[in-house]
Amino acid sequence: MKPLLQAVIFDWAGTMIDFGSRAPVVALCELFAHAGVPVTEAEARTHMGMAKRDHIRSLLGLPRVAEAWIKRYGGPAKEADVNTLFDNVGPMMRIAARTCSELIPGAAAVATRLRASGMVLGSCTGYTHEMMEDILPRAAEQGYRPDRVVCAGDTPHGRPSPLMVWKNLVELGVWPASTCVKVDDTEVGIAEGLAAGVWTIGIAASGNGVGLSQHALDALAPAERAARVERARRTLMNAGAHLVIDTVADLPHALLELPIELPDALRSDDSPPARAPLATAKVTYDEFGSAPRASGVGLGAVLGSPCSDGKSDQIGLYVSTVNVFGCRVFGALPDASGLPEE
Repeated sequence: MKPLLQAVIFDWAGTMIDFGSRAPVVALCELFAHAGVPVTEAEARTHMGMAKRDHIRSLLGLPRVAEAWIKRYGGPAKEADVNTLFDNVGPMMRIAARTCSELIPGAAAVATRLRASGMVLGSCTGYTHEMMEDILPRAAEQGYRPDRVVCAGDTPHGRPSPLMVWKNLVELGVWPASTCVKVDDTEVGIAEGLAAGVWTIGIAASGNGVGLSQHALDALAPAERAARVERARRTLMNAGAHLVIDTVADLPHALLELPIELPDALRSDDSPPARAPLATAKVTYDEFGSAPRASGVGLGAVLGSPCSDGKSDQIGLYVSTVNVFGCRVFGALPDASGLPEE
């Protein structure tokens, strides 16, 4: 018997707000420019989704940035430098986040529908509570108010550890983990969900992988736009996401692809997703029917599964699908004898 979906945990920037996840990039580029060691937007986007202190530390570890720091300051960056940069980035993040706080189209409607169907809504972010101070009331004004907000610093470790997801689950009173879905636009956010044992859905078009505002993305030639979204999609699939969609507006349709029971209110919608492309990996249950895994069959490629323990103890193999720009391809089902009854 499939478990009933109880909760959805959302990331913030690039997933529910800030189309293109622009705010962290603006703040980090400004931070390092003021420190005399400018970083590129591409460098700022590496390790996106981490707690901002960890993100800064990772940026300082990039070979080019490390070399530039040594040239500027005469020696490698130390933990004291990380602390100073982190202290300085807070006000920059608040300003950038305030100007990039618009909800992604469809986010409020999806949240409202999920809650009306009985879901509880959690959230987690690499932002600190201070960085979120202006975002939360702005999001509420636009119709999105999750039941829980877990920020960087609320747990001993941030992403890719599972602790922020687990803190959401504990405070929401939801278990087992397989009755929850995590929605995120970054690789470390997908890793977080997999480590926590929840279903993971990646966000390609509005997230860090494409990194463009909606206006800038829509202004691209169709072929270039499709190519950029496809690269982001493949990155998230390679990270182990069970499903990848374009934006959160597609989430209700995507939930139908998971081998999990949904409330009738969510199953009643036969309308197509807001954006057609949908990529999924083959997903399985372990022998207890409680731990989602990505077995890695998607887009015709064999992808590794961070959650797989290598045992052949599955009681159910579900064929998921890949729909790349209108072309739906079904994965192979090696053995249907163990499929749970619908």
